[in-house]
Amino acid sequence: MPGGRLTQQDRRRIAAGLADGLSYREIARRLDRPTSTITREIARNGGPAGYRPQQAHEATIQRARRGTPAPPQAAAPPVATMEQELIEMAVRAGMPRTAARVHHDLMLAPDGRRTAGELRRRLNVSPASVSVAVNYLVQHGYARRERDSRRRRDIYVIDNDAWYRSVLISRRQTLETVRATMAAAESFGLDSPVGQRLAKTASFLERVSLDMIESADRWRPLLT
Repeated sequence: MPGGRLTQQDRRRIAAGLADGLSYREIARRLDRPTSTITREIARNGGPAGYRPQQAHEATIQRARRGTPAPPQAAAPPVATMEQELIEMAVRAGMPRTAARVHHDLMLAPDGRRTAGELRRRLNVSPASVSVAVNYLVQHGYARRERDSRRRRDIYVIDNDAWYRSVLISRRQTLETVRATMAAAESFGLDSPVGQRLAKTASFLERVSLDMIESADRWRPLLT
């Protein structure tokens, strides 16, 4: 029932949702629960990377038997809840969950810099997960990689120009789509219904791309 205690089956469904990359809001919707309930449940039981349904259920039973409240962190402090919601928004926008967590953690670094080892320890994820996440962020312009030759390690950086670079990369990808769509339109024939539809799509995307870069150039000083 909505608002009642989470059952063992509920916790299995939460774990399955996390494994499938669902947002907290979507998991809550599927369980017919408030999003805040799911956020607190995951926060008090290892976070999205460390959540284990059986351990979470047993810990809840032990707290109930002792008659003691959950530990302080179980209350999901406002800052933690806000940070988690930012990560969830990035996931809903299409960013892989681990990449969203890495991106958010880089944003929280005072100098915008973390090593792979720091990211692994802070996020409790595997080296492979960090590598995949960082590659995604670099590929899309959200972060860049620097080499510390003295210590022979990579440092991952978010600087003030990161969002501008991401816009440039997005524009380049959109223009590639424009070229491919226009080529397809010509192959179908520009006088055909399909060719006309594809040509209009290409024209629309091209204009949006041009407007996007003009706007980015105009407002870039806000980043610097």
